[in-house]
Amino acid sequence: MKQIYKDTLFAAGLSLLIAIGIVAAYVQPVAAGSDQHQLETEIRAVYGEFMDAQNARDLDRVGSFFIDGPDFLWVSDGRSVWGRKATLERMGSFQKAAVWKVHPELELARIVRLGSESAMMHFPLVLEIGQEANPNRLGLLVSALFVRRGEDWRIASLLTTGRK
Repeated sequence: MKQIYKDTLFAAGLSLLIAIGIVAAYVQPVAAGSDQHQLETEIRAVYGEFMDAQNARDLDRVGSFFIDGPDFLWVSDGRSVWGRKATLERMGSFQKAAVWKVHPELELARIVRLGSESAMMHFPLVLEIGQEANPNRLGLLVSALFVRRGEDWRIASLLTTGRK
């Protein structure tokens, strides 16, 4: 009788371990998916505010989304522009055009977590720039590196290339 009791307890314990394993296998991907959703929500919100600042031609606000100092990198027109100040000066020269507006295709954006404090957002964008009568529409691909600074996400680099 004691052996049957021991066998029953063993089987019950084994069943419980299997059940816990199944639940853990299910919960971990769901949690990872939830973390990814949270990351995407945060990054998209920050980029949305950044885009609004660009389209408002508010360079002070644009600069507030960048990391401070000389390590910020913007690759534009085949040039490396280092530092927030130099980037804002170059952006300011472009924004002197009568028409200057970014139209990101955010429905095509892909956000990849690089670490606990960094993520890359990649997406196509159309830059409308030039004269009001006939502005150019430049197709670009943008990769933005986001890093967490305290509670906030900041942009550490913007890498742009022509879209083909």
